[in-house]
Amino acid sequence: MALDVVAGAAVDDLRTTLSGDVLVPDDPPYDEARALFNGMIDRRPALIVQCATPADVAEALRFGRRLGLRIAVRGGGHGVAGKALVDGGLVIDLRPMHDVTVDPEARTARVGGGATMGHLDRAAEPYDLATTGGRVSTTGVGGFLLGGGTGWLDRKFGLASDNLLSVDLVTADGERLTASEDEHPELFWALHGGGGNFGVATSFTLRLHPLPVVTVMLLLWGPERGPEVVRTYRDLMETAPDDVCGGVIYLTAPPEPFVPDGLVDRLACGVLVVYTGREAAAREAAAPLLGLRPEGRMIAEMSNADLECLLDDPPGYRNYWSAEHLDALPDEAVDRYCARADDMLVPSPTQHALFPQGGAAGRSTADHPLPWRHARWAVHPFCLWEDPADDERSRRWARAVREDVRPWASGAVYLNFIGEEGKDRVVAGLGEDNHRRLAEVKARYDPENVFRLNHNIEPATFGS
Repeated sequence: MALDVVAGAAVDDLRTTLSGDVLVPDDPPYDEARALFNGMIDRRPALIVQCATPADVAEALRFGRRLGLRIAVRGGGHGVAGKALVDGGLVIDLRPMHDVTVDPEARTARVGGGATMGHLDRAAEPYDLATTGGRVSTTGVGGFLLGGGTGWLDRKFGLASDNLLSVDLVTADGERLTASEDEHPELFWALHGGGGNFGVATSFTLRLHPLPVVTVMLLLWGPERGPEVVRTYRDLMETAPDDVCGGVIYLTAPPEPFVPDGLVDRLACGVLVVYTGREAAAREAAAPLLGLRPEGRMIAEMSNADLECLLDDPPGYRNYWSAEHLDALPDEAVDRYCARADDMLVPSPTQHALFPQGGAAGRSTADHPLPWRHARWAVHPFCLWEDPADDERSRRWARAVREDVRPWASGAVYLNFIGEEGKDRVVAGLGEDNHRRLAEVKARYDPENVFRLNHNIEPATFGS
């Protein structure tokens, strides 16, 4: 369907039926509305429907399908592959639907499909409540949750999806339904990791937990101390209580007051300790790391909402991400991980991350399609840079990180951590048996694969 046809009378009719806005390329807000977190993505939809209600979503779906347009769904727009946009197609933009309602007595939150983690965290903050979010405040709740959801608090409270109580969904044919343990239970199972394959999630109900304060430590050393620091951190996490979360991050040291001048804008080995409690207990838990005399240190009590903002990724950079999940982290793996940091693009916002798993997230016996949750570690090369001339260098570095640690890899992968890496990686992210089961759910709720701009699960085909 040509842009000029879509932008004509049919769009005018659509506008009259919606509570939200409809943008076409000539509209002044269009370019801002199509901007994504990943600055490498430059796609021009035929129209962007900024939905204000679930009824808007259903009408936009019917409109797009009637005209044969490809349909993309945008929550936060944080996904690295840029699947929230589609050239020449229709974007269902959920961002106006970002309201969060907290019930402090029930300890639940009802979260709009376009909300970010920042919206959720700030709404829960006055009640000293929280749930597992991501690692930055700008992540969209929807894509994060539907992919499983690992973050700073998952060792304490489980994965984000472990705290999912229900999902309001608009299916490909425009039907509005609620999925929970009691309603559409097979669909509810699929929404714990199967992503946006089954419909447009317009709201979520989540379990919240008491969390009045967290203690955050950002400890920095020169890169030459890396192997010693990482081994110490690894050994600490082998026996750490669930209250201790965080990770190792090689990064460009920022120009902050706690960072020595000699480290600023240079490669540093950092450890972020997140402790779900007061500073005195956090210092005791992190004593082996503090004993290594970090060159830079920031230690503070804060709210979970402030924690989520601490390392917000700057938007607009060029991005490439990948990951491997590891069953073990022996000394050889530590050495390879640390050595690869020397090839990072510095200075840049790139991060070379190593996250411990386990705790409440690893103990879960739920049969959700999240096989990566049982790995002990996750290595996450997270590349952000400005100059297109550095594209190949950054991609090559991320792939080399994966290759270095592959001898200890579990084979599973958290799909929210990767971009477009082929069908085999999608299957690895879900598990083969789970993938077959998910394909059957897909066949029931989206048999024509309308929702295919994602880590796609094709609908199962059954014999006649």
